[in-house]
Amino acid sequence: MKMTILQAAPPQDGGMTMLLMMVAMFAGFYFLMIRPQMKRQKQEKKFQQDLKIGQRVVTTSGLHGRVAQIQDDGVVIETLSGKLKFEHAAISREFTQNRFPDTTESKETK
Repeated sequence: MKMTILQAAPPQDGGMTMLLMMVAMFAGFYFLMIRPQMKRQKQEKKFQQDLKIGQRVVTTSGLHGRVAQIQDDGVVIETLSGKLKFEHAAISREFTQNRFPDTTESKETK
């Protein structure tokens, strides 16, 4: 009699539900984390390939300057302190007035 009380019925259809939950979690992770990161990497690589002389840029370390020369092995950036050579991968984004508005100009208009 004690043996029948301790035995429980096996769960029914638990494996299929668990599999569907895992697939849904992977799909959510892909669309929320992996896909946007890959898109950002493609945009950054295209930007680095399309650099032009005279373009204002910001490096990954935060250095602001103008592209003075484009070479096969790097980019020469002219800053206030002189010219520095960086790898193409070190160029992070373009420095534009739309993205970084001049603070002195906005204070005068207010």
